[in-house]
Amino acid sequence: MAQISLTFPDGNAREFDAGVTPAEVASSISKSLGKKAISATVNGAHFDLQWPINEDASIAIHTLQDDDQALELIRHDLAHVMARAVQAIWPDVKVTIGPVRDYGWFYDFDREEPFTPEDLGVIEAKMKEIINAREPVTTEVWDRARAIKHYEDANEPFKVELIDRIPEGEDLRMYWHGDWQDLCRGPHLQTTGQLPADAFKLTHVAGAYWLGDATRPMLQRIYGVAFKNRKDLKAHMTMLEEAAKRDHRKLGREMDLFHMQEEAPGQIFWHPNGWRIYTTLQDYMRRMQERDGYVEVNTPQVVDRQLWEASGHWDKYQENMFIVEVDEEHAREKAINALKPMNCPCHVQVFNQGLKSYRDLPLRMAEFGSCNRYEPSGALHGIMRVRGFTQDDAHIFCAEQDIEAETKKFIEFLSAIYKDLGFEKFAVKFSDRPETRAGEDDVWDKAESALKSATEAAGYDFDLNPGEGAFYGPKLEFVLTDAIGRDWQCGTLQVDFVLPERLDATYIGADGDKHRPVMLHRAVLGSFERFIGILIESNAGKLPFWIAPRQVVVASIVSDADDFVHEVVNTLRAAGVRAEADTRNEKINYKVREHSLSKVPVILAVGMKEVEDRTVTMRRLGQKQTAVETLEAVAETLAVEATPPDLR
Repeated sequence: MAQISLTFPDGNAREFDAGVTPAEVASSISKSLGKKAISATVNGAHFDLQWPINEDASIAIHTLQDDDQALELIRHDLAHVMARAVQAIWPDVKVTIGPVRDYGWFYDFDREEPFTPEDLGVIEAKMKEIINAREPVTTEVWDRARAIKHYEDANEPFKVELIDRIPEGEDLRMYWHGDWQDLCRGPHLQTTGQLPADAFKLTHVAGAYWLGDATRPMLQRIYGVAFKNRKDLKAHMTMLEEAAKRDHRKLGREMDLFHMQEEAPGQIFWHPNGWRIYTTLQDYMRRMQERDGYVEVNTPQVVDRQLWEASGHWDKYQENMFIVEVDEEHAREKAINALKPMNCPCHVQVFNQGLKSYRDLPLRMAEFGSCNRYEPSGALHGIMRVRGFTQDDAHIFCAEQDIEAETKKFIEFLSAIYKDLGFEKFAVKFSDRPETRAGEDDVWDKAESALKSATEAAGYDFDLNPGEGAFYGPKLEFVLTDAIGRDWQCGTLQVDFVLPERLDATYIGADGDKHRPVMLHRAVLGSFERFIGILIESNAGKLPFWIAPRQVVVASIVSDADDFVHEVVNTLRAAGVRAEADTRNEKINYKVREHSLSKVPVILAVGMKEVEDRTVTMRRLGQKQTAVETLEAVAETLAVEATPPDLR
């Protein structure tokens, strides 16, 4: 039998017979490892313990102590166990797919009757029965004809369609969890008993079209979450409860910030309070960009398809674009335009106006660019996921040798802004070439190498995010962590050698010849709309004083104090504080409750004692105690707090 060499993480290598499985490798190391093993990484791929290894490879054996691999398998196996439980309870239900997702999984079912919350409890109980039976998980590779016949005989049409979508020559792998079978790429655990029976929960049911196609059947999607132990599950459920309290849609109503309606799906109607947040943030970003050497431009919303064809968006991004047809001067031939989904091709048009010299570079061109992208209605989520949005977008045109310096400069710029907005730390992810992309591989090699080197030179580590780059270049993603531990990808930086080539952007070098600039696409906040949603949820509506749309309410305790209330308001406004009067004929406790619900940071109460002493009684949001201060002292303190951090 042929021999293969397997190299372990410590660098040691051992010879094995070709076809050896990771389970056999683990047992050859020690009996205890053989019992504890759950999977392996073979040449960088996550490998089932039952799969044969037929060539020289690197190998690492995983146990339940390896969080990433353990959680992936726990969640993946629970998807299968849930599907098995559903069919055990309702045999007529047809199964489809059940992928792992953040914190858990989902599985789509075809069932005439809708699942109820009570059904979820019944399914959970059946899942625990299956887990406690500790049945083996086994796998086989079948040929296509056998697999199709099996699912046709079982009346599982969705599985037959899935097989038809798998390219010829790819293995069709079958998994059994006990006596229940499913088509799956794997890997999986070795027994159902390796699953933690007290560390998962089914959370909710939603509708989902088969394969995301609105013309296909509507299925029922059951979601679940799972962790390695009960403690982690409890912490996650507590976080979800806290997240529900912080939901920006709920707080948006309470704070009167915005609304959305059916006549404009995915579009936002900003109310005065919400628009105040928006413009305050935009004014701050404009000042920061000017300070960092950016010039600001504004480009059209509707652009002829010819530009999108030239840029590559028409081929690579058309499904996300809103197409606009116009009968130009009744010429009987409609001109085809598109609402811009992004600003980059238009910025190249600005760059191309007039001759550019190497002395003009780097040219940092910014735009608060309003974009429109088609998002499926099921994906829309408040102001977090919309169809119409504005980016704090910019493109840096530079020479190739400037990529490192400009990357470092941008990361420092982004870091300062995040700190001002209350996010002290962020993680960096590196996304390399996607399957659908423009440009040759050697160009991508150069772009990826340049961005990695620049990030390391800037002093930042990064995690790899394979295949998630833009179609025109690799990118860095900057991930914020909010107050309750959720991650949000906001800022991006992308290196692009493709678009300047496609749109014929050039500059005159020191040698007098024409050269292509490199184009760095960058955003700090990303979508203003989404970032405001993140700010609202992270701060539970208690926004930093300088951003808060309603900073101070001065409330009268008795009507005789109304004149002083207005004097206080005028004094605060003169000091640059957003202040308003509440002289309604209501009790002060009612006013305090109402304005606290609206998340007004400071409430100043004024009665006759305050009128006589020219003082105010100050209550800050979230604090029970009050403080009596002179009008002058309060105005001085709040004027400082109302000043944006870049102007202090």
